Amino acid sequence: MSEDPFAPAPSAKKREARERTIELLYESEIRGIPASELLESQVIEPADLVSELVVGVSGDIERIDADIDAYLHEGWSLDRLGILDLWILRLGMYELQSRQVPIAVVINEAVELANRFGATDESGGFINGVLGAAANDLQ
Repeated sequence: MSEDPFAPAPSAKKREARERTIELLYESEIRGIPASELLESQVIEPADLVSELVVGVSGDIERIDADIDAYLHEGWSLDRLGILDLWILRLGMYELQSRQVPIAVVINEAVELANRFGATDESGGFINGVLGAAANDLQ
């Protein structure tokens, strides 16, 4: 039997996984419950990539936040960022540091998420700048 020609491409599935990851991390913060508890409470089990990203980001949040803070310009702090912008940065920084996805893909996906969910019209450019600076140091 041949593959379904209408099934989403692997890259689309990964983008959907990143979107779902952001939604779950945001929900976890808003509801004030651990991300792992939120994952367990899902009626439909999240995709493996979603679970991996949620657990990875939420499990190392202090280090990720410190790394992000190091790349913010003077006058900026984590508290000043929109909540979704911060979660997008956290996910992007986690993926950059895990080195499992090419740098350009990580940054592009984060910018796309920011353009879709970001707090302002400038969120994409801001996230591009922060992750780009981090990526330069990682190379």
